Amino acid sequence: MTINGGFALNGNQSFQNLAGTSLEMCSNAPLTGYFRNGYCATCPDDYGLHTVCAQMTQEFLDFSLSKGNNLITPHPPTFPGLKEGDKWCLCASRWFEAFQVGKAPNIFARATNLANLQQEQINNLVSKAIDMA
Repeated sequence: MTINGGFALNGNQSFQNLAGTSLEMCSNAPLTGYFRNGYCATCPDDYGLHTVCAQMTQEFLDFSLSKGNNLITPHPPTFPGLKEGDKWCLCASRWFEAFQVGKAPNIFARATNLANLQQEQINNLVSKAIDMA
């Protein structure tokens, strides 16, 4: 299934990852992504660009909370609340904000969407990738 512009709802068909291959799943436990399909897929309605697959750290969760985005408290049925070690599709802008102050979590490059990134941003993400040599 796709929506306008060819954006994929059922996975990775229309997206490339930081390694230059098809986008891989980020997490299905907890189920993540803008579309809650496990992928860091995006579309024009995804104003936050939930494209960075990151492994949560308590430091990042606390940082996000301090910025007004509580990723810790569950909001059933769609948001389970996150804990250290969970993989989650983060908003690119929040990840880069955390990177600037040394609080960005590691990322999974093969599950991080290349969409709308500039080369400097790609380099910063790859520096925190735990699945690329």
